[in-house]
Amino acid sequence: MRFTPRATVLIATAITGLALAVPTMAAAASASSARGTAQAAQRCITVTATIPVGSGPGGIAANPKTNTIYVGNFDSLTVSVISGRTSTVTATIPVSAEPGGIAANPKTNTIYVTNLDSDLVSVISGRTNTVTATIPVGAEPLAVAADPKTNTIYVTTFNTVLVINGRTNTVTATIPVGNFAAAVAADPKTNTIYTANAASSTVSVINGRTNTVTATIPVGSFPDAVAADPKTSTIYTANQRDDTVSVISGRTNTVTATIAVGLSPLAVAADPKTKAIYVANIEGTVSVISGRTNTVTATIPVGHGPSGVAADAKAKAIYVANNASNTVSVLAACPK
Repeated sequence: MRFTPRATVLIATAITGLALAVPTMAAAASASSARGTAQAAQRCITVTATIPVGSGPGGIAANPKTNTIYVGNFDSLTVSVISGRTSTVTATIPVSAEPGGIAANPKTNTIYVTNLDSDLVSVISGRTNTVTATIPVGAEPLAVAADPKTNTIYVTTFNTVLVINGRTNTVTATIPVGNFAAAVAADPKTNTIYTANAASSTVSVINGRTNTVTATIPVGSFPDAVAADPKTSTIYTANQRDDTVSVISGRTNTVTATIAVGLSPLAVAADPKTKAIYVANIEGTVSVISGRTNTVTATIPVGHGPSGVAADAKAKAIYVANNASNTVSVLAACPK
């Protein structure tokens, strides 16, 4: 059985039916819990464009420095390059196998893509839109994150994190973590890395200086995505099996809140500028969470089976990869 970056094939096959059947129920539940606030927020967050990409988009990353978005198309074996200015695909880059996770290093204008079946990470130049290197990383790399401050890249396999030097494109360390490390995020401010261990229902906290796990935090059921807000030192996990988001304090390594979202959340992104968190739910919606109140302030309909989300704080835009629609939805963020 193949694994997509944030869901098993079993979940992927259910996307279309769920996307058609559930959005109204989820929106109604959200509205009943905080109707006034949610309606106000929903008016200021709008879908401004829907962009056709390759087949089976999942992993997505934004480079705020160049206002460019990169989408891994799992079935097409390609990466779509999107201009944030025009909301159009400007290039399509072939990679060696199914692209899973994707991360951008804005400082070096370099993009990293995990290729599941070839056990490689593709290194893409943002200047030339070409693959400049492939890094062997072992069995089925799942997710990837980049720390621009240290020029270090972190790649998860099923129960390890591989540390890659961005200057030499070589693996410099292997760190054991929990079972099925489905997602990874880096906090450049604290040089701390977080992995969402789906099968363990935990988050591993890694010290980027020593490459050691310093804490293991229990979260919700089957955390399939993780994001860090460096401004507030807060970490968010999307817990697929109990339809929640766990909020973790990076200072104390404890869960400080659990927030109900839509059905089977598969992706999460934090916008440090607006203190908003965006959660892609398999039903075809994005839950918008206020980082100040830890409440859902809006539920936005997008394409079918959204399984990836990225925030470009500089452009005030959010990008959602809709796996079953073969599109990317562009959302305009609320003002700060």
